[in-house]
Amino acid sequence: MRLARPLEKLIDELLKLPGIGPKSAQRLALFILKMEPSEVRRLAAAMIEAREKVFPCSRCGNLTDQDPCWVCADEKRDESVICVVEEAGDVMSIERTGYRGLYYVLNQEPHLMEEGALEKLKLAGLLDMVDKGRVKEIILATNPTVDGELVARYIAGMVKAKGVKITRPAHGLPVGGDIEYSDALTLRKALEGRQEI
Repeated sequence: MRLARPLEKLIDELLKLPGIGPKSAQRLALFILKMEPSEVRRLAAAMIEAREKVFPCSRCGNLTDQDPCWVCADEKRDESVICVVEEAGDVMSIERTGYRGLYYVLNQEPHLMEEGALEKLKLAGLLDMVDKGRVKEIILATNPTVDGELVARYIAGMVKAKGVKITRPAHGLPVGGDIEYSDALTLRKALEGRQEI
């Protein structure tokens, strides 16, 4: 079947988004074509604005439009606990549990098959937070995958000698799953039952 070139181009661009397969891309493209032109312009403008104005916080790596981010700027947060996550989407998920500590967002997926991949993790900011002496516990909330577990153990090895308690969310998160897609209750139980490693 032959499609109008602009529609085909839109579908091709939507296919580049994570979790979007051919049918979803086609469905989204057709939905966009049914939207009012003003709605499409607002959607496009919001995408451009987010891409241009959102950046990683200089302290924790969380996505923000101000520096420091709203979490780091909140004086009521518990500075003695840092939750290390892989992506900013994980922060959004963990926030739904009522967690009140700070975060450190890795913002990178190590390709552990590459030589030296673990050494390329950007951990200077985390180590700086620990060296300031206020941190008593680090929750290593990397995804429960082989790569996530290796990253957690690598970070634990780097900071354990500094006398900081290292914990990992309790099992309950599905193996091979992403924290971002877990419901708040599952995450809350996992955080409450975290274990020292």
